[in-house]
Amino acid sequence: MKRASPPVDQPHTADRPNMTTNTERLELRRRRMAQSPPILRGGFRPFFLGAGAWALIALTIWLAFLFGWDSARLIDDPVAWHRHEMLFGFAGAAIAGFALTAVPNWTGRLPIAGGALAGLFGLWLMGRIVPLTTAGHPVASALLDGGFQILLAFLLGREIVRSGNRNVPVVAIIAAFGIASTLDRLEMGGVVDVGAIGWRGGLALVAVLIALIGGRIVPSFTRNWLASQGCEGRLPAQADRFDLAIMVLGGMALLSWLALPGSLSSGWLLLGAGIGHALRLARWQGWRCASNALVAILHMGYGWLSAGLMLLGLAAFDLVTETLAVHALTTGAIATMILAVMTRATLGHTGRPLMASGITKLSYVLITVAAVARVLAGLAIAPSHALMAVAGAAWCAAFTLFLLEYGPMLWSPRLDEHKVART
Repeated sequence: MKRASPPVDQPHTADRPNMTTNTERLELRRRRMAQSPPILRGGFRPFFLGAGAWALIALTIWLAFLFGWDSARLIDDPVAWHRHEMLFGFAGAAIAGFALTAVPNWTGRLPIAGGALAGLFGLWLMGRIVPLTTAGHPVASALLDGGFQILLAFLLGREIVRSGNRNVPVVAIIAAFGIASTLDRLEMGGVVDVGAIGWRGGLALVAVLIALIGGRIVPSFTRNWLASQGCEGRLPAQADRFDLAIMVLGGMALLSWLALPGSLSSGWLLLGAGIGHALRLARWQGWRCASNALVAILHMGYGWLSAGLMLLGLAAFDLVTETLAVHALTTGAIATMILAVMTRATLGHTGRPLMASGITKLSYVLITVAAVARVLAGLAIAPSHALMAVAGAAWCAAFTLFLLEYGPMLWSPRLDEHKVART
């Protein structure tokens, strides 16, 4: 009896249109996936693993500098390096893993896998390593770092265009993110002076991406879970004109922050956008799914987006520091949403039940502690270094737990592959 081919991380749906060349490409991708080691059978695998590892490594380097180690021998500007690596390194890897997994679902095409995926991940990894070496010339570092995101956008855009899918804005955001990364690297190296538009633009783009993708998955997953529990009453609806209006307001507020940072007009717009996102979140009824950690953490992450925008607005009125607001968006919204998506997607795409273990729940608690402690450190209500130590320790513990529990899942075949092999 002929042995069944082992399943891969995405269904074998047909590419469109049905031309001979596309059929050949489809078969080539199928062979690549079947012949590749498990770690290279889906973009979420290497990039989620890389994001978790870099979250731990990069913050450990930063904490070592913050608490007395002379890292000037390794990094010329530790503050700028920390900011860049958390945003474009850590978050950039997580975005790549999500996009490389989501686009095949959106388009019905097989994911990038095998050697092509390894090369893409290698480019991201070089963007982390080269700036720390003597070969890390600012221009070379910028081309590596930004080039990775731009190449990623090109590859994803090709898939979306060929399938006629509507998710072009996501690809445009990733391409713009690559440009922002390039500008930030060049400014870090003293090649150009663009007034911090690189890291500010990157942060604004990730905030928009959270609002866009979060606005789809948070109400959808909430609705699905509530329906599965037989909950009565009105369920969260899909996006409507209200959601579109909040998205537009949020985009205008962030553009104002980029063009006129610290202005009263940007302050009012950011406050309005933060309140709008809070109202949007309330419509998704997160309190009804508090018992499901995988869903509840998504609401928590989106709540940090709302809080971060409001704090950024208050910073324009000198009521809080901009650094405090930025960390509400980064340590709060970005890190929480990344951890939430990486854990849920890994469980689902490796054939495991969508249930949060005790370790996963503890990692959610720890990332929340890290965000709260880092924001409180900016309020000067307690010794800031003590709070930053708490935030750093909680952050490292959260991602250590992620790596310990989800690393083996990302490295190993799907559970149902083992079942097929035994039959």
